Amino acid sequence: MNIAQPGGRIAILASGRGSNAQALIEACRSGRINGTVVLLGSNRPTAPVLDRARTAGIATWAEDSRGIADRRAWDLAFLQHIAAADPELIVLAGFMRRLDAEAIAPWYGRMINIHPSLLPAYPGLDTHRRVLEAGDRVHGASVHFVSAELDAGPVFAQCRMPVRDDDTAESLATRLLPREHRLLVASVAHCIHGDIRLNGSSVLFRDRPLTTPLSID
Repeated sequence: MNIAQPGGRIAILASGRGSNAQALIEACRSGRINGTVVLLGSNRPTAPVLDRARTAGIATWAEDSRGIADRRAWDLAFLQHIAAADPELIVLAGFMRRLDAEAIAPWYGRMINIHPSLLPAYPGLDTHRRVLEAGDRVHGASVHFVSAELDAGPVFAQCRMPVRDDDTAESLATRLLPREHRLLVASVAHCIHGDIRLNGSSVLFRDRPLTTPLSID
């Protein structure tokens, strides 16, 4: 399944400050990613990431997901709005909502997510704290295709860094963030260029099976 072609249209979904989204916007403008961010979608209407997008002249769509009784209906409607922008690739960059399987099914192979752990370790939240509690000596982030299972889609790129003796959850998050930016920019660039694609449940890199995630540090 091909993702996007050079010059591809990208939609970003985010819920918070949006530093990863900002990194993608700047990479598209500088030519490091041969694509265009056509929409920034959020499930938090007051999220600072929306202001980042508007400042950059990017269209936004926001709909509050809190307190929604019918999660499936909300997810389907939300992604219909995203689809109206005709993106070829959807990037979840700090999007703090697990989307319904039916809603994401049409986007399988064209939707990716960045997660702050070395998946399959530590899916879900509080990854930095969990790494410290486990006594791990290495931490990192992963980019994977989005599937119905939480943070369980095929991983195709990772970055790694050592855990220091004096690290806290906050210091780990701070040190990891610039690495996340580089990882996500490189991953999206590979997708847009066609280097990375999904064949069923297997990832191909330049048309050959990817047996271990790309290391992008």
